[in-house]
Amino acid sequence: MAEFSFSGKKIYYETYGEGKPLFILNGIMMSCLSWKSLIPALSESNQLILVDFLDQGRSGKMDEPYTQELQVEVVRALLDHLKLSAATLAGISYGGEIAIQFALKYPERLTRLILFNTTARTGPWLGDIGDGWNKAAGDAEAYYLATIPVIYSPAFYTINNDWINRRKKELLPIFSDPAFYEAMVRLTNSAKAYDVSEELNRISTPTLVVSGDLDYLTPVEEQRFICSRIPGAQHIILPGCGHASMYEKPVLFSSIVYGFTNQSLI
Repeated sequence: MAEFSFSGKKIYYETYGEGKPLFILNGIMMSCLSWKSLIPALSESNQLILVDFLDQGRSGKMDEPYTQELQVEVVRALLDHLKLSAATLAGISYGGEIAIQFALKYPERLTRLILFNTTARTGPWLGDIGDGWNKAAGDAEAYYLATIPVIYSPAFYTINNDWINRRKKELLPIFSDPAFYEAMVRLTNSAKAYDVSEELNRISTPTLVVSGDLDYLTPVEEQRFICSRIPGAQHIILPGCGHASMYEKPVLFSSIVYGFTNQSLI
């Protein structure tokens, strides 16, 4: 649990274990705390590095609009701060978008690239979903209903409804905090111009792309497109899984990350 300064803003990060460095990059509504239950598995044989992006968790908050390029530089600055020449990046959703852009800008700093439930661009579908989130910001109940149910598969949401409702009680006070929802609006808007569709073929890092077959936020077609453009990319589809794959399939999630990070590629 530590922090460093980036462009005058605090960046909060956590490190666990030893071995090949493995960065986990958060989805848009996540923070380092979101990975608590997966830390033992992900750090057993690796140096696990978690980081809160700007406007996330315990990192500094912005006071003006920005693009995702700023978050790419946060990752690069943390690598420098930790004196790491290169690492595996595993990103989910928003974090996957940052990981892709990092791979394009700093390929020499990357050993493996793992992309969960992510996309190559903010198209009309995802853009309108983000606008819906922003419209609901300021009304905790409306924001919860706009953002949370869609990230799970229907079966998971139903079977685990007691857990879902407990999380709702925890999240509503957070969603009522102006500092939180103003930061979320900035984070959402930072992805509006995101589009690397025509650049993916420049990625040479060994890449694994993971989908949930019931992901309604970033559907499996989005990951198929990424795989079709990144040379040599491999694709895994998790059955019966929605957008929040780390919660719905934690054992598979951890196993996939561990295996691709540490095994020799043929």
